[in-house]
Amino acid sequence: MTKIKLLGGFVLAAALAALWVGQSHLQAPSIAASDDVMAPHFLVDPLWPKPLPNHWVQGNTIGVDVDERDHIFIVHRNTESQFMRVQEIGLYAGVAECCTPAPPILEFDLEGNLINAWGGPEEGAPYQWPESNHGIEVAPDGNIWIGGNGGGDSHALVFTRDGEFVRQVGIPGQDVDSNSETHFGRIAEIAIDDEAGEVYFADGYTHKRVAVVDLEGNFLRYWGAYGNRPDDNTDVTYTPGVPGPDQFRGPVHCAEPSNDGLVYVCDRGADRIQVFRTDGTYVEEVIISPATLAQGSTWDIAFSPDEEQEFIYLADGQNFKIYIIDRESMEVLYTFGDGGRQPGLFFAPHSIATDSEGNIYTTETYEGKRVQKFLYQGMRAVTVTDRAPTWPPDEL
Repeated sequence: MTKIKLLGGFVLAAALAALWVGQSHLQAPSIAASDDVMAPHFLVDPLWPKPLPNHWVQGNTIGVDVDERDHIFIVHRNTESQFMRVQEIGLYAGVAECCTPAPPILEFDLEGNLINAWGGPEEGAPYQWPESNHGIEVAPDGNIWIGGNGGGDSHALVFTRDGEFVRQVGIPGQDVDSNSETHFGRIAEIAIDDEAGEVYFADGYTHKRVAVVDLEGNFLRYWGAYGNRPDDNTDVTYTPGVPGPDQFRGPVHCAEPSNDGLVYVCDRGADRIQVFRTDGTYVEEVIISPATLAQGSTWDIAFSPDEEQEFIYLADGQNFKIYIIDRESMEVLYTFGDGGRQPGLFFAPHSIATDSEGNIYTTETYEGKRVQKFLYQGMRAVTVTDRAPTWPPDEL
């Protein structure tokens, strides 16, 4: 039996009111009516990660994953066009002592030490580096998979954790075809089902589907919204309060397999998460903050690290916050974060991941250009339901 749910708030009128009124007034946090709801809570670590060496700076930071050693890998965009050339990367431009773009792949340990840095285009390389880096995933064998959402990025790349090239998956430079079995359409995110040895592509910025390959890059299957066959010519207009389109509006921004055989797909522009079985059978959808227009509310998800994956953590780059969601009911329990550049605030939180200790890592794109760590504080009663603070109360 399929189900459609409206969450992240409210009926449409209330959601619209909150969205617009909130822009002109400082809002006090919403207070829960009771303390019966328990959920994981987090505080920002304002000193993580440690400063980068070599006068390096990050560009738009658009992917994060954590490996079995609890090393944190991020991918960012380090091309010159991502920075104010004279003001921001003066060392690179040859006009000042600081700064220069860091390599696109950065690896940190739990304490925030930089362990390794590599990546980028190389002359004569047997691969085409993405025009616009997007998405990163660590495979069970330690290999690093990355995607891209720039023009010509119709492929994925695989490297060892030290940056040695392994393989290219898909043919670069191809036109849009959401039913292709040889190339992809600006992959937004990559996730791996360790037990099945399968790789899920959120495919993506031009394609309207989930695509699945094996760890060798062999094409396996794909599907569109509601399990439909993708159609690149269908109208995908999204209107709040009206049932969403029968195709993914896109970008298809995440496709995360769970331990119990489900796949959670972010259809970002339609403010929805659709849930499927691993064969593409549609199960249900949930609408998150349905009044959100522009870039949409559903950017990326991570699961809590317990075996049952009891909670989903959803990054919302348009509303600048993180949702804590009960996975069984798909009910939003509370949110944290707000707009800003101080630790614990966000400028377009883009990607999200968890480590084995339950800590959350977020990246920020556009002018955010950073990765943040939120320390797991255990299960606590929910008292603030929207934009809960991530600083200790005695520090506010």
